[in-house]
This record gives sequence, C-alpha cells and structure tokens, in this order.
Amino acid sequence: VQLQASGGGLVQAGGSLRLSCAASGRSFSGFTMAWFRQAPGKEREFVGAIIWSDTSTYCADSAKGRFTISRDSAENTVYLQMNSLKPEDTAVYYCAARRSSWYVTSPSGYGFWGQGTLVTVSS
Repeated sequence: VQLQASGGGLVQAGGSLRLSCAASGRSFSGFTMAWFRQAPGKEREFVGAIIWSDTSTYCADSAKGRFTISRDSAENTVYLQMNSLKPEDTAVYYCAARRSSWYVTSPSGYGFWGQGTLVTVSS
C-alpha cells in the first residue's frame, strides 16, 4: 500500500483547502482511511476517517462542521475538504490506512502512512 498526500499550502484564516490522498497497491475494500495532523511540538492527532466500503465518515470534535472526508473509488483517492480554517489548524496533515472496516483514533492503529502535507493558516 502506498499513500501520497497532497494539496497543502498557505491560506488565510477563514479560507478553504482540499487535501488529497492517492492510494495505490491494492483494492481498498475492507480498509479504513484516515487523516491525522501534527503541529510543531505536539502529538499526532486524529482528524477524521472514512470506511472505504460504505463511505461512513467520522470526524474529531475539532473538525466537525468544518471538515469533510470523502473518497473517489474510481481514482482510489481520499479527500479532506477543510473550510473555515483557523490558525490552530496549522499542521502537517497525514493520510493513513488500516486493514479494517472500523476506525480508531490512535495513530498506532494504522499500518500505512503517506508522507504528509503542510497546511499553514495565517491570521
């Protein structure tokens, strides 16, 4: 499994970004895909997840109402649409995958990781 995250950049507070995670290497039916983020000096934290087979999604409280996760099975790509961005959303965002049809919020529950993409939100 290979994961390639992209779409990060610099945006002003209140703006939007869409991150992409291109997945390859196998069929992802039976997988859960997730987004995590890590700000400088902080632990990696769960942002949200999507169950590949039924597209059920789950978001951390910090993301609810602002972030949306989706996937395109034809493109084998997972998206993180981020709206109403705040300076505290500044972090490196990672996509991850686990071989299960259920999500967990701990990074240790995911065996596959992309390289990360930096999101910087200016005030």
